[in-house]
Amino acid sequence: MQRVLPENLDIVKGVLRFHIRQAAVKMYLDDEQFYEYGYERISQNKTVGSGFQFINFPDQYPGKTLTIHLYLSEDAVFSRLDPIHIYEWENAYRALLTENRIPLFSGCFLTIFGLVVNIITIFALAFSIKYIRVFCISLFSMFMGLWTLCYYNVILIFSIPLYSLSLLEYLTLYIAPIPLIIYMWPDVRNLKQRIFHILYWIIFAVHITATICTIALHAMDIVHFAATLKYMQMLMVCSLLYFILVEIMNLKTSKTVGRLFLIGMLVIGGCIFHDLIVYWGSRFYGKTEDSLRGVTSIGVIFFIFILIASFYISLTQKLMQETERNFLIKSAYTDELTQIHNRRYCIEYMNKIKENEAGDYTVICFDLNDLKITNDTYGHTRGDILIKSAASVIADTFKTHGIVARMGGDEFIAIIETASPEKVEQLIAQFHTNIENKNNEIRDLHMSIAYGLASCHAKESTIEKVYQLADNRMYEKKKQMKEAKSQELISVH
Repeated sequence: MQRVLPENLDIVKGVLRFHIRQAAVKMYLDDEQFYEYGYERISQNKTVGSGFQFINFPDQYPGKTLTIHLYLSEDAVFSRLDPIHIYEWENAYRALLTENRIPLFSGCFLTIFGLVVNIITIFALAFSIKYIRVFCISLFSMFMGLWTLCYYNVILIFSIPLYSLSLLEYLTLYIAPIPLIIYMWPDVRNLKQRIFHILYWIIFAVHITATICTIALHAMDIVHFAATLKYMQMLMVCSLLYFILVEIMNLKTSKTVGRLFLIGMLVIGGCIFHDLIVYWGSRFYGKTEDSLRGVTSIGVIFFIFILIASFYISLTQKLMQETERNFLIKSAYTDELTQIHNRRYCIEYMNKIKENEAGDYTVICFDLNDLKITNDTYGHTRGDILIKSAASVIADTFKTHGIVARMGGDEFIAIIETASPEKVEQLIAQFHTNIENKNNEIRDLHMSIAYGLASCHAKESTIEKVYQLADNRMYEKKKQMKEAKSQELISVH
């Protein structure tokens, strides 16, 4: 290409902005070369990249002939030449950033947002795998942000070599769909249709394989990224259409989240198709790119917010379901009056001891004395206070060492994870102290509890026999306490 520069140009210390598209370049003024790029890399069969180059222009240029030689390194890399601009040195990068202000904003936002959320979710994943979808969102956001900054050459302000810029652009574009595909798995699994599961794993395997192969081929300088771009774009479009179909199918089961996510998929799909049409038109048909830049990045920002919103809606629904489930489980295994475990829980706990052949443990059976007299004399309200007081004393004494439960009526049980006589004796002493404290705390309570215990050492007996022995000893103790009380009454009279 050749042109005589006008005589009336008054730019001092000018910078020539030239858009290189996978080509080596030599520039001359009146046959005197002042710039060269890419020939050495092409001789080594390496990629030269695409993007803007800011070339220091000689001071004495008006009226001279500017000649530009291009040597293409790839097939069909462009079908038209981009305008060549000369700026004052201090205005060159300012003009680039002004033209691409939307990609600059959206790219920086996506990159920073993705990086921050990525760091946070790495720590969150150590506690729960449910944050894996947020992690995927952050990776997708970060990759798309970097791709936007590279594709619109905004990152050139950091003086990154053009071939490195192109390498980062292709890498982020090729890797970005992978975390999004991982994110989509729960929605595909939710369909419970074998054909969709098979298609998902095919798409996932093809994306992984294609990405690894293209990176390997590029690294070995066999086939560069520029030659594989159209095939990767076709794969991305097919994947996008598949996931739009998945979300349409999911509308039957998850209306709110499904509709929200489908809107996001349609928006980002429309933005991607817009930029693909502009790109293909520019590369293959010589069409001029429109002034609306960064459409895909805007769509990605919208899509990211949709992903986050749908994730948290889905997470909230799951937490509500889990809370309801935990409440039902607690209700099934909790005594309504005393809020300690009930008979059902105790029986299942005993079955676990039996199945696991637990070693040392002690079973303590309790019976609340004079409950019927209290109910008949003072009413069931007073009786309930007595029952709750007994449960409180038993729980305060033994709960930290095992489990306590109300077996029904005035009967309670504690199963503690020790058979040491000294330890059991200490707990029984504390039990008596707690009864005395409770009686002092509540006026006219007069609580009395009979108990019996039995221990098992090193699997020497079954839980049924240990429980039966403790229960028998409890009734013996209750009989003794009743007789002692009768003797006390007789002696008083």
